[in-house]
This record gives sequence, structure tokens and C-alpha cells, in this order.
Amino acid sequence: MIPVTLARWQFAIVTIYHFFFVPVTLGLALFLAMLETRYVISGDEIYKRMVKFWGKIFLINFAIGVVTGLVQEFQFGLNWSEYSRFMGDIFGAPLAIEGLLAFYLESTFIGIWIFGWDKLSKKAHLAAIWMVAIGSNISAFWILVANSFMQNPVGYTIRNGRAEMTDFWALVGNPNVWHQFPHVLTAGISVGGFLVMAFSAYHLLKRNPQTQDFFQRSFRWAAVFALVGSVLTGLIGHAQGQFLAENQSMKISAMEGHWDTEQPGSFSVIAIIDEKNQENTFDLKIPYALSFLLYNDFSSEVVGIKELQAKSEALYGPGNYIPPVTLSYWSSRTMIGIGMLMVLISGLAVFWSQKNTLEKQTWFIKLLIPAGLLPTIAITSGWLIAETGRWPWIVHGLQKVEDAVSPNVSSGNIIFSLVSFSLIYGVMLIVGVSLALKYGKSDPPPADVIGE
Repeated sequence: MIPVTLARWQFAIVTIYHFFFVPVTLGLALFLAMLETRYVISGDEIYKRMVKFWGKIFLINFAIGVVTGLVQEFQFGLNWSEYSRFMGDIFGAPLAIEGLLAFYLESTFIGIWIFGWDKLSKKAHLAAIWMVAIGSNISAFWILVANSFMQNPVGYTIRNGRAEMTDFWALVGNPNVWHQFPHVLTAGISVGGFLVMAFSAYHLLKRNPQTQDFFQRSFRWAAVFALVGSVLTGLIGHAQGQFLAENQSMKISAMEGHWDTEQPGSFSVIAIIDEKNQENTFDLKIPYALSFLLYNDFSSEVVGIKELQAKSEALYGPGNYIPPVTLSYWSSRTMIGIGMLMVLISGLAVFWSQKNTLEKQTWFIKLLIPAGLLPTIAITSGWLIAETGRWPWIVHGLQKVEDAVSPNVSSGNIIFSLVSFSLIYGVMLIVGVSLALKYGKSDPPPADVIGE
């Protein structure tokens, strides 16, 4: 295998492993902050117990997320030195801010939060967990500022063969950021909600009278959290899709398996993609729907992949500018389908838990345990679209993936690091999941236990 292919695989594996943990941190931090706010306002000790119980899973996830994330930045020097040379002036600024401001903010206050129980006042301790939640999400924001430049370059000039920043605030105000960040934030909320619902469902099936009230309350909070996150993720994702239709038309057309220009455009419900012949051998379509989804009317033209390829060749020169259509198409169907299922499941969870009839729906409670993985699958599918849907570009319109790889790193070197990282990350994933399952399946300590 050639170095660029191996480097792609390594970055994909490291990133996907890392991003298993990121949304959990984003969502659970906010969930814990809301629970502790309820505790401080109401004085009800059960909410303090809930914060401590779910906080263990949060801390396990946070630790694994930090370790897996540290390797991310080393990738740019290991396998992507030409990318670092070309993009370092721009990419380095938001990453530095993320590390020096956001990461240290959340790391500092997470220590205060862990060791500050019964030492700080209730309000001071509450402020600590809110700073953790804010810091975590600010960290995500700056990462997405860097990523958004790769999707939609702004505020730069090309000088001496490098992209150099000319307007820092243009990077911060990049419209891609303001679609992408809320999408990631609300996806994290849905992940946190579904995770707590899954563990709560496991305990509710045990029907232990000593813990029933604890997990009923946890479930109610998590169900609302999951529903709000799922609905907002879908709505923001729709707005992001409309933005991409104007700014990354090839990505949208690949997501839809849309080979030929149509006016109006039909939405493909399910298709069999033939990338070699650039056609769909089977395609179940809804007339007019794609035009409406992308442009809010039933008559707009939707440009096809073939025409976009011709335009790209005219603009950038000969080459293949079509991303992997099959991967983009089925990733989008997975993301959208699971997203709709999440809204349905969380909606039913809210309805039955508020009506106090959840315990009668044993089949549904059992379903909720594996359903805890649904948001993670949807998010992974979404990131596959985001990153592979702009191929062959690593920085859209400015640098191709093949031109970004380190020229002096051999295939053997990359294979060694690829296997090493995969094994180490695999072990960490097993350890992290095992610990989360251990503590998530354990019963909370009784209310009268001192130093709980």
C-alpha cells in the first residue's frame, strides 16, 4: 500500500477511536452540571447522589478521551508534514488556543470538582462543574474552527506556497463553524442522554426497590436531555445540509447519489450505487423532495456529480474530484435513519416516564440498553461524510490529500505506527468501556453512607 493510503487509515482509526469519547464528555458534562444545579436549588440529596454516580462514568470517559486525543496533534508531524507546512500558520492558532485556554480550563476545574465535595460551598462546587462543561465545549469549538477552515477556507492568503492567516476573526466567524459547532454540541447532548437512559434501563429491569427511585429520576432527566439533543441535532443538521448545498455541492451530491443534474431534484430513499459507471442501478426516489430539502422550494435545480466533476476540472485542472459516493450515500442514510429513530425512542421515553407507565413497557426498557449506542453510530457516520465527502481535498480547493502526506516517511514506518496505535487504542477502548460498564451497572451507595 502506498504511504498516502496508509496515512489516511492511521488518521481515520486514531480519530474515530478518539471521537468515541468526545461526545460523551460534551454531553455528560452538561448533564452533570444541570443535575448539580437542581441539587443546589432544591437541596434534595438524591440529586447529589446522581451527580456522583454519573460523574464516575464521566471521569473514566474524560481520562480516556484525553489520552487518545494527545496523539492527534502528533499525526501532523508524523505523516502529514506537507499539510503542516502548508497550513501551520492557520491551523496552529486555534489549536494553541484550544490547548492553552479551553483544555486547561476544563482540566483545572475538573480537579476542583473531584476533590471539592464538602470542602467548597455548594455554589462554588456547582460553578466548578459548569466551568468543566463550558471548557469542554469551548475546546470543541476551537477544534472545529480549525476543521472548518479545511471545509470552507476563509481569512487567508497564499504566500510562498503556504496559506497564511490574514483575518483571525474571519476564521472564528466562518459560517461553517456556526453550523458545525451547534451540530456537534447537540449531538453530544443526545449521546449523554442515551447513555444515561441505557444504564438506567438496565437498573430498572432489576426492579430493586432500594434504587428504583434513583434510576427513575435519572431516566426522566436523561429522556428529556436525549429528546432535546436529538431534535436539535436534526434541525441544525438540516440547516447545515442547506449550507453545504451552496458551499460544497459535490459533498451533497455524493451524499444523495445524485449523478445527473435535475430540476427539480428528486430525493433518493434507497439506491444501489454503481461508481464505475456513474449511475444507480436501482433508485427509489421521491420527486421534488431534494429541491425542497436543500432550497426550500420544489423547483430549484440540483447539480449532479458529473457536471460538478466537469466544473472542477475546468477550475482546478485534470483529475478525479468525485469523493467515494457509496460511502457518502450510505453514511448519510445511516446518520439520518438513526437520527429519526433516536427522536422516536427518546420521545416515547419522555412520554412513558412522565406518565409513570414506563415500568409496564418492559420490551421498550430492554430496547433502550443497546439503543445507547445509536448516537455514537450516527455521529461516526456524520464524520465520515464530513471528512471523506470533500476528497480529493484535505483543504477544500487549496491542497489535495496526496500533496499533504510526509514525503520521507516510508510505508513500513506508517505500518509500524498504524499497528502500534491500533493495538494501544484498542486496549484503551476495552479498558474504558469495561470500567464504564462496571460502574454503570453497579448500584449507587445508600443515601446514609458517609462520604458517598
